[in-house]
Amino acid sequence: MKYNRTKSLAAVLWTLLFTVLTGSGLSAQTRLLLPAGSVIIVRTTAPLESSTAKVGQYFETVVADTVGVDDYTVIPSGSRIRGVVTFAQPATRQQSGVIEVSFDRLVLPDGKAYPLSGKLTSTDAAERRQIESDPNARVVLVGGRGGVGAAIAGAGSDKSPASGILAALGGLLSQARDVRVPSGTPLAVQLEQSLALNRRGSARAGDAYTLYTAADRISAAQQALARQNYYRGAINGQLDDATRRALFEFQIDKGLTATGNLDWRTAQSLGVSGTGVSGTGAAVLSPEAASLVRRNAQALAGRQRQEMTASTNARIGSRRTYAEADVESWFALSAFADNASLYEQLARDSGNPGSAASASKALVAAARRVDAALQQARASQTIQNGWSSIRTQLAVLDPNYR
Repeated sequence: MKYNRTKSLAAVLWTLLFTVLTGSGLSAQTRLLLPAGSVIIVRTTAPLESSTAKVGQYFETVVADTVGVDDYTVIPSGSRIRGVVTFAQPATRQQSGVIEVSFDRLVLPDGKAYPLSGKLTSTDAAERRQIESDPNARVVLVGGRGGVGAAIAGAGSDKSPASGILAALGGLLSQARDVRVPSGTPLAVQLEQSLALNRRGSARAGDAYTLYTAADRISAAQQALARQNYYRGAINGQLDDATRRALFEFQIDKGLTATGNLDWRTAQSLGVSGTGVSGTGAAVLSPEAASLVRRNAQALAGRQRQEMTASTNARIGSRRTYAEADVESWFALSAFADNASLYEQLARDSGNPGSAASASKALVAAARRVDAALQQARASQTIQNGWSSIRTQLAVLDPNYR
């Protein structure tokens, strides 16, 4: 009897342990990691001025746009990141005002709060290069160095006392003006430590607010950056400092928001967008790439019409006989040009990524119909070469379409 009770108690304990372990596993599966170095754009909700700022003072910022990791939302727009003043010096007749800040907490719209370790950085090319020239530099706002009355500058070392900031800034303080950051000013917050967040909602197609962190996507980006002479490091699938610097320089040259993140628009520009929603097998072309496909398709359809009608005005000849296969290819290519025009409109609608991902699959299906029709038709070499170029542009939409 005693043995049975002991056995039953052991079974209960094992059941409880199994529940705890599997529960933890399920919880881990719903969490995604926003890696250290990621940049989040926020906006201040109240003015911040060196004339009144005090060390230890909190201020609030709001996340400007939804942040997604791979296929899921992790930080909805409207979330708030708390800042804290860590150094403040008002302007004098000889020196500009200075403010140093850090960021310590993320609060989602549903009230869920996460501790956060973030520092101030910049999306401006000159400022970011100045910051990164010394990885230990303290980043501060200096009065009179920007359009909003403040600008970012590296100052001293993160190991030096706060009093060393003014000495490090030297001549940058010569304008003797206070820092004045109006409400609504955008700031760039860079994570100093990785942040584990619960994924929200179901999987979705990538859009302008998606960040990619998967190793295979990072490796593909490193390879693409290396081919364009932005990156010279190892192809290791890691978002390390060298990779972020290469992404930052690429973004500057392409006119993208320069954060160093591998975001959706950067991935599109590099041609490494991969899949959109997990399991759909369809990526989404950037608006620029979709426009190019549409223009090329329309030009090719016009060229084929001219060849079919053998006239400069592309009017159908009443006495000419058309082979069935040629008519089929003509119709298929004309339809594809119309489909490409509709696709471009959906690609430009970043607020509806699911429809664009579905349209990607439909556009590839339309392209396959052109493939089949051209195989039976007597297409000229010009038409074949033009279509081959379009097929290359569409290859990013489906790994099986080559």
